[in-house]
Amino acid sequence: MLDLLDSYPYLLPLIIFFGRIIDVTLGTLRIIFVSKGEKYLAPLIGFFEVLIWIVVISEIFSRANDMTAYISYAAGYATGNFVGILIEQRIAFGILLCRVYTRKNGKELVAILNKQNFGATLIHGTGSLGEIDIIETVVDRKMLKQVDKIFTQFDPGVFYVTEDIRTRQRGIFPKNQSILLRWRPGK
Repeated sequence: MLDLLDSYPYLLPLIIFFGRIIDVTLGTLRIIFVSKGEKYLAPLIGFFEVLIWIVVISEIFSRANDMTAYISYAAGYATGNFVGILIEQRIAFGILLCRVYTRKNGKELVAILNKQNFGATLIHGTGSLGEIDIIETVVDRKMLKQVDKIFTQFDPGVFYVTEDIRTRQRGIFPKNQSILLRWRPGK
């Protein structure tokens, strides 16, 4: 296939550009999976990431001797970062701890979350403006929009923070739907 580049040298910048997009996108996803402890998925992605990188860089060293190839390499790298972040946001991989601070009665929010099959814990505290309730719940990252809606319907002026967490055990969590149902037609 790469002998094709001898006949059509104008394809080299395109191959470099798209190869780098794929390579850097995989690298972005690999880093995310490493940080989440995915010990089987991260090395598999890393294998293909490096394989693509070796092919692209070898073509640059053997054939590319003009600025177009170098710019294609840099543009592919930048675009790959962008695409990797878009894909990561789409798959929303991970677990979050949501900590909600409200001046309203936190027992009501806990009851609402429990109705939606989210476990929640209520803590009473004192803030700079007086007594507050702190509600903590652990959710899959892909559920953040759903719990954000619950929080803001409960208290339009709600303040909450989220933290990435690596694992969760023995709690109350909504059942996950099949990954195949996420992309079903008509959704």
